[in-house]
Amino acid sequence: MSVQDYLDKHMLSRKIEDAVNAAVRAKTADPVLFISNHMRKAVPSAITKVRARQILDSRGIPTVEVDLYTNKGMFRASAPSGAPSGMYGAIELRDGDKAKYIGNGVSKAVKNINEKISEAIVGMDPILQNQIDQAMIDLDKTEKKGELGANAILAVSIAACRAGAAEKEVPLYKHIADLSGGGNHVLPVPAFTLISGGKHAGNNLAIREIMILPVGAQTFEEAMQMGSETHHHLKAVVAEKYGPHGCNVVEDGGLAPDITSFREGLDLVMEAIGRTGYPNKLKIAIDVAATDFCIGSKYDLDFKSPKKSGQNFKSGEEMIEIYKELCRDYPIVSIEDPFDKEDWEQVKYFSGLGICQVVGDGLLMSNPKRLERAIQEKACDALLLKVNQLGTVTEAIEVVKMAKDAKWGVVISQRSGETDDSFLADLSVGLATGQIKAGAPCRGERLAKYNQLIRIEEEIGDQTSYVGENWRHS
Repeated sequence: MSVQDYLDKHMLSRKIEDAVNAAVRAKTADPVLFISNHMRKAVPSAITKVRARQILDSRGIPTVEVDLYTNKGMFRASAPSGAPSGMYGAIELRDGDKAKYIGNGVSKAVKNINEKISEAIVGMDPILQNQIDQAMIDLDKTEKKGELGANAILAVSIAACRAGAAEKEVPLYKHIADLSGGGNHVLPVPAFTLISGGKHAGNNLAIREIMILPVGAQTFEEAMQMGSETHHHLKAVVAEKYGPHGCNVVEDGGLAPDITSFREGLDLVMEAIGRTGYPNKLKIAIDVAATDFCIGSKYDLDFKSPKKSGQNFKSGEEMIEIYKELCRDYPIVSIEDPFDKEDWEQVKYFSGLGICQVVGDGLLMSNPKRLERAIQEKACDALLLKVNQLGTVTEAIEVVKMAKDAKWGVVISQRSGETDDSFLADLSVGLATGQIKAGAPCRGERLAKYNQLIRIEEEIGDQTSYVGENWRHS
């Protein structure tokens, strides 16, 4: 084939002429670069290849990573992972081979991507997120994505979302906002984990987390400064009272001193806040994770102390009185999972008191059916969104819409098993959730999200704002 025949076959002469004319009209100083970019835009938008692998998350447990290719380049994403979400959440596909990674390998999920999902979505336009996600859901054919694995589907979904943003030549958060039909870009208030307990820590504290919210900051960068300084002041306070071993951090970066009571932990945080100079700008949130210590209809506050377990049972009514007293004595503005995941009556009653934001995590499992029930029954007033409990970006957008339509708060949440993927940061800005819970202001996989929010704030500049005092109604 001659050069002229090749040009004619692919209609290159006309395309090159169009690119040159465009460069002339633009009066570009670098015509080669301009023409190159112009020609690239003429290439049809399509997924060309999908390749998955097994990597390790922040706990040293396998998870799925995906490289998705288009004519614009390669786009990578990995799936976060947490404790099994029970009967209401999407299913992570694990190998179950005890000889490898103690049964936690994800080679089956990786194989499903490389052999099944890849075949189904190659050739699709990455801009069309809903169609890509639906193609994977249809391929899986199960309600909770147990055939292909929610970990497989989610990693591909996030990678496709990045590819779609690149195809449109917009930031990821802007693409997510477009997908949701929204337009406001706001930087969320971070819920920094300071003290950890529950099943996430080796101390005797029943509740899972004590967090701070820098609602008085003027920018996200200032909120990061407040969080970091408070974290370091808390380390000093803990070291003084419990010795340096009390400063060991757990999976999400929180400290785990040897404490046993709610008030002991809250007093430590209040002392740290007092040392920062921001006493009126920081509020407190707690994640009770009450399902972990609910036995029947009672709550065992000493469930982690073998010699005491069973001696400190509280009824639901007594727990409500405890929460009321804590909110009276400390600047607590949010309580997550104050009761067992099936204790609908107590959480409805407590939420109706209007004392603080009541966040549903175990109660909802990010499940749209559970969310719909909670909205109808007014069981709580905020959704904790864990994207891996759903499995696709599209479904995450849909449940956030449901929560916002009900005038609820929305908290974008980390998992205990994270990677350096910063997708949650862009998701929180794109969906304007107003709240993000990504762990302590330490550990690389947690800071990946917070640092990305600093970059987004810098990039958007005056076109965005930090929600601050309006964290509940962004």
